[in-house]
Amino acid sequence: MSPSGSLGPILVVDAEGGAEELSNCLAGAGYSVEVCHEGEAARRLLAEHSFGAVLCDPQAVEFHIDSVGRDVADAPAWIELAGFGSVEDAVEAVRRGAADYICKPFSDEQVLLAVARALEQRALRSENKSLKERLADRFGIGKLVTRDPVVHRILQSIEAVADTRATILIEGESGTGKTLLARTVHQLSGRRDGPFVEVNCGALPDTLLESELFGHVKGAFTGASRDKIGKFEAADHGTIFLDEIGTATPELQVKLLRVLQDRVFERLGDTQVRECDVRVIAATNAKLLEAVRAGTFREDLYWRLRVIAFELPPLRARPSDVALLAEQFVARFAAEHARGPKSLGPGALATLVAHTWPGNIRELEHAVERAVLLSRDSVITEADLGFEAAQPESAGNAVASDGTGESGAPYRPGTPLRTALEAPERAIIAAALRHSGGNRKEAARALDINRTTLFNKMRKYNLMEFQCDSE
Repeated sequence: MSPSGSLGPILVVDAEGGAEELSNCLAGAGYSVEVCHEGEAARRLLAEHSFGAVLCDPQAVEFHIDSVGRDVADAPAWIELAGFGSVEDAVEAVRRGAADYICKPFSDEQVLLAVARALEQRALRSENKSLKERLADRFGIGKLVTRDPVVHRILQSIEAVADTRATILIEGESGTGKTLLARTVHQLSGRRDGPFVEVNCGALPDTLLESELFGHVKGAFTGASRDKIGKFEAADHGTIFLDEIGTATPELQVKLLRVLQDRVFERLGDTQVRECDVRVIAATNAKLLEAVRAGTFREDLYWRLRVIAFELPPLRARPSDVALLAEQFVARFAAEHARGPKSLGPGALATLVAHTWPGNIRELEHAVERAVLLSRDSVITEADLGFEAAQPESAGNAVASDGTGESGAPYRPGTPLRTALEAPERAIIAAALRHSGGNRKEAARALDINRTTLFNKMRKYNLMEFQCDSE
C-alpha cells in the first residue's frame, strides 16, 4: 500500500518540467502518482477517479481550487504551487481552502512534508465524517421514523419550526423519545454545526444545578477552586436541552425566565452580565400545567417555554410503531454485538406488539437488545424475549369462561395500577366488540357504559378498526 493508503493517488498538475520532477519525487517516496499538464485534462481525471491530494500551479495550467469540489467531504487535499509568491498569497490560498502553499523552487523534503500533512488532514476529515455518521445512526439523528399519525404530525411541525429560534417544550412519559426529538430539531436547524448540550435537571442536586447551567467563578462556594463555564455558555450558537424541567426550583425558574427573555445571565458568584445565543428545548414527563395550577411552577416561565409545544404519545398508544422500532433495534444490536443477521419471528413480534410498554421506547430497546444477545438462532423467538404479554388477537381469552373478565396479566413491580389495568381493559373492550360483531351500541350496553365512553376508549386503545355494522 502506498503512503496515501486508501485516500487515493496524488494528482500533479503543472507545466511539463515541474510535473515530472514532482512525480519522480513522490513516486520515489512510494506514492502512486498521476500527471497532467493542463486544466481540462485535470478536470477529466478528477471526474473519473478519486485522488488523495492535488499538487497544482494554478497560473501555469489555468486550474484552480474551485475545480476540486473543496466543499465535498471526500474532496482531495489541495496543495498550491507558485512560481512567485508572497506571505499574502499564501494566506489567501489557505483562506480559499488550500491545505498548503509551496513556492518554487522547492526541495523534495518540502514537497513530501506538505503532502504528508495534507493527507493527514484529509484522513482526519474523513474520520470525523464517519464518526458523525455513526453517531447519527446511534442516536437516530434525523431518522425519527413512525407509522403513527400523531407522531407524523409532530414531525411535520418540526420541519416547519426547526430553523427558527423559538423555544420548544416537549411533553411525554419517560422513554417516549423526547431526547431524540430534541436532537432531531437541532439537526434540522441552522444550528446543526453548533453544540447540542443536554442537561438533566432532575439528576443534579439543587445546589449544583445552578452552577452547572450558568457556571461559577473561583471562590463562589466551598470547593470552587477555579472559574468554570456553564452549560448555557457551552451551548452558545447551538441548542441546550433541559430535560425534566419540571423539577427546577423556584429560584432557578427565575433565572431561566431571565435567560429566555433577555438572553443574559451571570455566573454564580459573579456580577458580570454575559450574553448567549442559544436555542432552548425543554422536556418534562410531568404535566406542567398542573404544576402551574398547584403553584409549584411559574406561569410566566411555562408560557415562555411553551412557544411551540409537542406531546409525544406513549408507545402503548402507537402499536403500529412497535414492530417498526423493534426491527430497527434488531438490526442495530445484531451489528453492534456482531451476532450476524437476525430477524423477529411471528411469535416474538406478536408478543412485542401486545405488550403495554410502561417504559415506552426505552424499555422496548432494552428488551430487543437482550433478545438479540440471548437468541441462538437467526430468528428471535417469543422465548428469547423472556416475558409474556396478552395477545390482542386472542383478546377473547382475556375474558374468563365465567365472564368475570380476568385477564391473567402478570404484575410487574414499579408499574402504576392505572397503567397495569390498561391491557386487560383493552382486551375486554376488544372481546365485547368482537362478540357484538362490531356493533358499538350493543358492546356499550354489554359493558354497561355509554357509547361516548366506549368510543373514547376505542380511540385510546387503537381499536377503531372495529366496524359498526349496525347501530
